[in-house]
Amino acid sequence: METSSNNTIDLRRLFNLCRKHLKFLITCTIALALAGFIVSKFILTPKYTATTQLLVNQKNENNANGQAYNNQQADIQVINTYKDIITSPVILKETKKELANPVKVVRKAQPAKYKTLADGTKRLVSAAKPAKVEHTGQGYSMTTSQLSDAITIKTQTNSQVFSVSVETDNPKKSAAAANTIAQVFKNRIKKIMNVNNVTIVARAATPNKPSSPNVKLFTLAGAVLGLLISFMIVLMRDLMDTSVRDNDFMVDELGLTNLGQITHINLDDGFSVKRRSQNTRTRRV
Repeated sequence: METSSNNTIDLRRLFNLCRKHLKFLITCTIALALAGFIVSKFILTPKYTATTQLLVNQKNENNANGQAYNNQQADIQVINTYKDIITSPVILKETKKELANPVKVVRKAQPAKYKTLADGTKRLVSAAKPAKVEHTGQGYSMTTSQLSDAITIKTQTNSQVFSVSVETDNPKKSAAAANTIAQVFKNRIKKIMNVNNVTIVARAATPNKPSSPNVKLFTLAGAVLGLLISFMIVLMRDLMDTSVRDNDFMVDELGLTNLGQITHINLDDGFSVKRRSQNTRTRRV
C-alpha cells in the first residue's frame, strides 16, 4: 500500500510539474518541430529515386516432367548472383561510359566490299561506311563508386522479378542511370553467363517528388525531441531544487518533525500600533 501511495504521489507530482511548465514544454516542442521542418525543407539536398524492374525467365520449350517449374526455381535462385553482377565493376564501368555519352546506333558500320577480277586483282565495289549514331538524351557524369552507392536492389520471396533503384540529387539523372544499368546488364549477362533470360519489364520513369528527406518525418522527430528535451530540463531543475515547498517535503524528504504551523495574518489597512507614554506606565506602577 505504501508503494502504491508513493507511486501515486510521484505521478501526481509529475503531472503538476508538467502543468506548471506547460508553456515551456509547448514552446520547445514547436521550436524544434519548426527547426526540423526548415532543415529538411531548405537545408538538406533533396534526393530522387527512380526504379526499373527486371524479369528473370529462362526460355525453354521443353515443359515435360516439371521442367518449367525447375527452370523457374533456378531463375529465382540465380537472382542473388545477378545482384552481385549488377554492382560489379564490369557493369558499372560500361554504365558510366554510356551514361556520360548516351547514343543509339542507327546504322551499323559496314566494311568495304571488293570484287576479285580475272587477273587476281581486287576492285573496290563499295567503300566502308562508319556506324551512324545519334544522341538519345542528356549525358550525366558519375563515377563507379557513386553509381555503386546510389544503387539499391530489392527482391521478393519466390518472385522472378527484382527491382533496381538509383537515388541521386537529380530526378532525370536517377531515371537515366537506372535505365542504363538495366540495359547494360541485360546485354552483358548474355556473354557473362551464356544465358538470355533477362527482360526489362518496367523502365524507370522520372520521379516527380523527392524520396528524401521526409519533411513530415523530420518535423515529427523534431517535435518529439523537443518535448523530451524540455521535459528532461524541467525534471532536472525540479530534482535539483532543494528549497522547502510544503510540510510533506519536510516530513517525507528531510525526516523532520512538524511542531506546528504559523499561518499568514492579514491586517486591515487601518491597523496601526500605538505606543504608551511614559506617564501612563508610571501611574500603573
